[in-house]
Amino acid sequence: MRTLSLSFLLALGCQPAATPPAEVSAADALTGTITLSGAWALYPMVVTWGEEFQKLHPNVKLDVSAGGAGKGMADALAEVVDLGMVSRDVKPEEVEKGAWWVSVTKDAVVPTFNAAHPDAAAIRAQGATQEEFKTLFLGKEGEVEKDWSALTGGEKRPVHVYTRSDACGAGETFSAWLGGHQEDLQGVGVYGDPGLSDAVLKDPLGAGYNNVGFAYDAATLQPVAGLAVLPLDLDGDGMVSPAEDFYGTRDSLAAAIGDGRYPSPPARALHLVAHGVPVKPEVLAFLRWVLTDGQKYVADAGYIQLPQASLDASLQLLQAPASP
Repeated sequence: MRTLSLSFLLALGCQPAATPPAEVSAADALTGTITLSGAWALYPMVVTWGEEFQKLHPNVKLDVSAGGAGKGMADALAEVVDLGMVSRDVKPEEVEKGAWWVSVTKDAVVPTFNAAHPDAAAIRAQGATQEEFKTLFLGKEGEVEKDWSALTGGEKRPVHVYTRSDACGAGETFSAWLGGHQEDLQGVGVYGDPGLSDAVLKDPLGAGYNNVGFAYDAATLQPVAGLAVLPLDLDGDGMVSPAEDFYGTRDSLAAAIGDGRYPSPPARALHLVAHGVPVKPEVLAFLRWVLTDGQKYVADAGYIQLPQASLDASLQLLQAPASP
């Protein structure tokens, strides 16, 4: 299990929400350790939640590690961790194995390319249709031509496609938008969200995809330096119209995700998963807090709050009888 410290997030510019220290009751008796693993998409949000929750309950420790949604689901079902962070739909076969979950927030996957691409301006202006993304990410080498000129109309330059090598919600969600599964995605496999963005950053002809939190700098709210978001040409007219051009800042993209202009998928809800209803008091307290007071940190962290009805439904799940 790869454990990442808060200093890693600070290096990325992912700052916890700035709030005054919460008052802690001297009689606070909540103690214990809450272990979580899984999706890179949810990792920065959970770290922020953990920091704030520990201000209220200093005798509770949160141990959070990232390793992909598949890792989080497997760890949760095996009860290696209390909660798995999962950034895709929970599968029927996982429910049969005892997966229980609550939806806690929402974000999206965005396609990316290198900002130093010779035709970057044309790519930003024209974007790519869903069919063009299918050719890039699902088409097999030798069977389809993967060339940037198909998007730019300019000089022929090969597209160097990168994808995730680890079982992840980002790959599953992005491929679902294209009508496939993660295993259908073509390209050079790279581990983790940071690894995938780094591969594209090093290759002027590279293309990939990232969760919003790893495509945008949390300090500047702009795309990560050297990385560009490849716009979706949603209406297929060969250009990114003003109504489709919402990638300039993380906040403008979040607004488009929230009101549905950016499609779902690649937008999706994010979940915390356990093997049956949790019984540890500290885990139940953390989940209740995340679904209520913890929601005030969602927007500042670059995520989208779920509708109140969805949050209320998740709270109701916490009232279900505990599994034997």
